[in-house]
Amino acid sequence: MKAQGEFVPFRGVSPLRFAGREFLSRLLIGTGKYADFETMKKAFDASGAEIVTVAIRRVPLEEKGTGKCLLDHIDPKKYTLLPNTAGCYSVKDAVLTAQLAREALQTDLIKLEVIGDPNTLFPDNEGLLEAAKVLVKDGFTVLPYTIDDPIVCKKLEDAGCAAVMPLGAPIGSGLGIRNPYNIQIILETIKIPVLVDAGVGTASDCAIAMELGCDAVLLNTAIAGAKNPVAMARAMRLAVEAGRLAYESGRIERKLYATASSPLAGVVRAGGL
Repeated sequence: MKAQGEFVPFRGVSPLRFAGREFLSRLLIGTGKYADFETMKKAFDASGAEIVTVAIRRVPLEEKGTGKCLLDHIDPKKYTLLPNTAGCYSVKDAVLTAQLAREALQTDLIKLEVIGDPNTLFPDNEGLLEAAKVLVKDGFTVLPYTIDDPIVCKKLEDAGCAAVMPLGAPIGSGLGIRNPYNIQIILETIKIPVLVDAGVGTASDCAIAMELGCDAVLLNTAIAGAKNPVAMARAMRLAVEAGRLAYESGRIERKLYATASSPLAGVVRAGGL
């Protein structure tokens, strides 16, 4: 029996699948910017997320096991670790960081970031594609953080990536899905899962992404930076579930003019007409 206030896993929507893996939750969350580890763990529970991403270059691995290390506060039985290459500005750094993550965490999963500009944190498309090819050839399951460009996403799919993670807006900006039309074209262009990454500011942003047909959403700052991170984590979970459920249910067609909700057949008219 679940404790009061504890979420029951939601099974009303289809699971997230990629690279032979399956997850009930379509919300992935980050591990940075929390006030403390206890708040982070409570937010994890409230979010229902099964995948959490870790910036491996920012984790003091030498402190693992002391209680001071982030990894000491993530239950590997509950969560799948998705290491990322945040902070890498070159192909060489990204590849080396991915290899370090595989060695340290014993996983072939990698969220690949090759940043091209320190102000916008936009990806370096050429470097990203090159690094993706190297890592796929090296046996990694690559999930690249990319610009919302359908052509780049198609090239990443052709390179063997397991999914693509187009940005909704700049990292940490909270601007929401700035170009839903590009996301829509990406969804129609490629066959691998599309996980919106970055830019989410509040729950409705998640719902929009999921209603478009995206497979999942990854976010961090919108939860960790909220006044109440645990409550916001719950809101994000509900929005992802609601958005996906609406997408799978099939929305009605948009029309310019009104259509009566009640049937007109048999309506009593003046004069018996």
